[in-house]
Amino acid sequence: MTADSNHPTEMKRKAPLIVWILTAIIVLMAAVLVGVMLYLKSQPQPTRGVAPIQQIAPMDPNSSNWGVNFPNQYSSFLKTETNNSPTAFGGSARSSKLEADPRLLTLFAGYSFSKEYNEERGHMNSLIDVREIKRVDETTPGTCYSCKSANNPRLWDKMGMADFDKTLFYDLGKQITEPIGCANCHEANTMKLIVTNPALEEALQAQGKDWRTFTRQEMRSIVCANCHVEYYFKGDGKYLTFPWANGTRIEDIVGYYDELGFKDWEYPDTKTPMLKAQHPDYELFSADSTHFKAGVACADCHMPYTRDGAAKFSNHNVHSPLLAPEAACGQCHTDVGYSVNRVATIQAQVNERLLATEDAIMDAIAAIKAATLTGKADPTQLDEARQLHRQAQMMWDFIAAENSMGFHNPEEALRILGKATDLARQAQVKAMQAGGAPSTLISSQ
Repeated sequence: MTADSNHPTEMKRKAPLIVWILTAIIVLMAAVLVGVMLYLKSQPQPTRGVAPIQQIAPMDPNSSNWGVNFPNQYSSFLKTETNNSPTAFGGSARSSKLEADPRLLTLFAGYSFSKEYNEERGHMNSLIDVREIKRVDETTPGTCYSCKSANNPRLWDKMGMADFDKTLFYDLGKQITEPIGCANCHEANTMKLIVTNPALEEALQAQGKDWRTFTRQEMRSIVCANCHVEYYFKGDGKYLTFPWANGTRIEDIVGYYDELGFKDWEYPDTKTPMLKAQHPDYELFSADSTHFKAGVACADCHMPYTRDGAAKFSNHNVHSPLLAPEAACGQCHTDVGYSVNRVATIQAQVNERLLATEDAIMDAIAAIKAATLTGKADPTQLDEARQLHRQAQMMWDFIAAENSMGFHNPEEALRILGKATDLARQAQVKAMQAGGAPSTLISSQ
């Protein structure tokens, strides 16, 4: 008589065998999975689209070499040489800001910006414009090339930024042949967006940030911060530095300079230690502006995607979105006409406030001069007036030197100008108190 296979004793004998079989299957599957993963890891990275026609040397300053692989981007980039079109409050047509607003001659008296101060042209003109400007002389440091050439990444790598900056402008210029180009923003061959300016890297590190962890969308703004920022030349070596250690809002930046005791120049007749803003586009835009909080990047508006047949690419003809609103604004806004009118309204409002702030600063300067000329002004109150003048003008210039006439962040722009006007009027009153001369309160209004 045979034993019943369903008998409990028989089932107990078979249980270990089933466990071993299942275990063996799991181990085999795990081994296969590990083998597949190791195989995939050993394979070369896949390329997107068509394989590159030409290998690009690291930090190659010649953008035409990059253009062999990316003809649409390069051909659109070449247009920045001739896209010299003005807008209501900017654009890329070369024009004199001193002629457009003669009050700047007084506001920048005693400083090089009173010699020549022009509207910026497109990227392809960067070398021509910096070399022809009257502000450059035999004492100018090489730091002034920092945002002007695609040669810079390779020179920074070779020399280090300290030696680059302390080399005189004319001597360094012998090694610089190319205007702004592909190497300023991209890694060769991979075309990844990267930070190339050591000053930006250092500024981000001071804030505990690593750009290598940023998303691609974040990088489409941060590469613009290689240049479109406020900066100063630190120490005798004129070391390029972004004043971001305390933060990137205007109060943080002014506070940084005050703690450092830094000044760009001393205003004649008033002895005010002055500050000159550069082009803080990134700082204003990133100060919780509507577009920034919505995840919009600089490139979305200034380098909108376009098509050439089936090819989609970012238009490298960098210019004001107002010159091509359908492509720039139309990506998100269905009523482009309304959007353009809205921009015009905002810029007109900011410009009106900007000019009113200029008037207040002009009055403050006149009051401080008058108090100083008395020879009897209270030194403590006079110094307070000077500090107020310094802060007011830097805040005004933060908006005046920025390229959007406030549109990058309308609320913040108006807030800053309102505070600047208040500080300028306080400076005017303090100067009157210091000099004891009511006539110093005469207003230009």
